[in-house]
Amino acid sequence: MKLLAIDTATEACSAALYLDGEISSRYEFAPRQHAELILPMVDMLLADAEIKLSSLDCLAFGRGPGAFTGVRIATGVIQGLAFAVDLPVIPVSTLAILAQGAVGQSNHLLSAIDARMGEVYWGLFQVHQDVVEAIGAESVSKPEQVTAPADRQWFGIGSGWNTYAQELRQAVNGSLTGLQGEAYPHARDIIPLAIRGYAAGAGVPAHQALPVYLRNKVTS
Repeated sequence: MKLLAIDTATEACSAALYLDGEISSRYEFAPRQHAELILPMVDMLLADAEIKLSSLDCLAFGRGPGAFTGVRIATGVIQGLAFAVDLPVIPVSTLAILAQGAVGQSNHLLSAIDARMGEVYWGLFQVHQDVVEAIGAESVSKPEQVTAPADRQWFGIGSGWNTYAQELRQAVNGSLTGLQGEAYPHARDIIPLAIRGYAAGAGVPAHQALPVYLRNKVTS
């Protein structure tokens, strides 16, 4: 299988190319520079692999939630690429991408992204065959309103933990095995999620590759 993945939903910007089991990627922590960086990253990955975009099986992207501008950039880029070569797109949750990056830390993961305005985007995940699965729906709320089953050991990941560690610790009733508050989504972690989605028929045409903001009032 051959696929390209991108993510620009947070301060980090990244792209990854999967070619029959091998992953190459580009990553840069560059707030507000995603529009200038993402397409050159894609071009470099394709050029280094000596493969054309049209030779891929599908595309994937971080659909949000996250910063409005960043999510919009990834959506626009992936739609343009998909239209150009008529490839299906796998939209992947930014919270799931974060959780996938922490596989191996715990079987239960709580992803939280600082949503500004005193809120967090958050979601619960469990690991099945080394790929995360969502537990319930993703949400946006005040950190003290986050809830997680207390009978499980949770690993926290994402910028929400950096900003609201105390409130989120209370949300899991202290049953925390560890946390990575400085973690950001990386396109390489989209790959296993996109492979599973592609096998399940989750690919959509370019015009249906839509962002997910989780709230109407957005921040950049």
